[in-house]
Amino acid sequence: MTTALVPAIQNAPLSAGNLDAYIRQIHSIPVLTSKEEHELALRLEQQDDLAAAQQLIMSNLRFVVKIARGYSGYGLPLGDLIQEGNIGLMKAVKRFSASHGVRLISYAVHWIKSEIHEFVLRNWRIVKVATTKPQRKLFFKLRSSKKRLGWFNQDEVNDVAETLGVKPETVLEMESRLSGSDVTFDPPGSDNDDEHHFTPAAYLTDDRADPAQQLEHDDGRAQQLTLMTDSIETLDERSKDIIRRRWLNEDKATLHDLAAEYQVSAERIRQIEKNALNKMRVIFEA
Repeated sequence: MTTALVPAIQNAPLSAGNLDAYIRQIHSIPVLTSKEEHELALRLEQQDDLAAAQQLIMSNLRFVVKIARGYSGYGLPLGDLIQEGNIGLMKAVKRFSASHGVRLISYAVHWIKSEIHEFVLRNWRIVKVATTKPQRKLFFKLRSSKKRLGWFNQDEVNDVAETLGVKPETVLEMESRLSGSDVTFDPPGSDNDDEHHFTPAAYLTDDRADPAQQLEHDDGRAQQLTLMTDSIETLDERSKDIIRRRWLNEDKATLHDLAAEYQVSAERIRQIEKNALNKMRVIFEA
């Protein structure tokens, strides 16, 4: 039913150019009396009368604008906030019953604010600043709880935490997030070299991901492995075994282990190892 209830004026985004015209138009729609609203609600509930639903929506659009204006401090277009609020109003009308005993707008405020809240949280920052339920609660209440500009002192932190029913640590974390600002990753060029140096694009670039450098690195390692294999093959069997067990095996053998196995001194094993490495180095440097 929600799609059928979308007012014609909501079919296109509300740009700055037509927003004033939209607000003038909805303020020209008469506000329903309590009796008229009750009768329309009954028609919608009992007969699924979409014309009655549209009347209920249209007569309350002015209230959505008023609520949406309260969220103008988040830097988001008022037209977008109004559209999200209108979605909440339509959801409220769909669930509204004449038996509730209250005016529609009193019932709809929760739905209107809920849709606007979700929109603000999705779009206020590129990186989400409110991820847990206590943080979402703080996001919309922290500003109104501030008693002065700047950072809270500890008494103010404790007072806000007690008032909102959250931990002091949560207040401090959210205050820190709200005090930050988004930074353009790669801003337009500037004559100031210092400004360019401290932009994220200048210090977050990962050169390891460059395909040419990665290919060069892989080719270099492959060549080194080939040279090492070829150099080992030039050694006698005893020298091969000593080099592999001293340098290549995961469980490295000690000089004394090899000395006992070959029945020579540890110093002799060290000399064989040194001579083998020198032979291998000649091949590497050739």
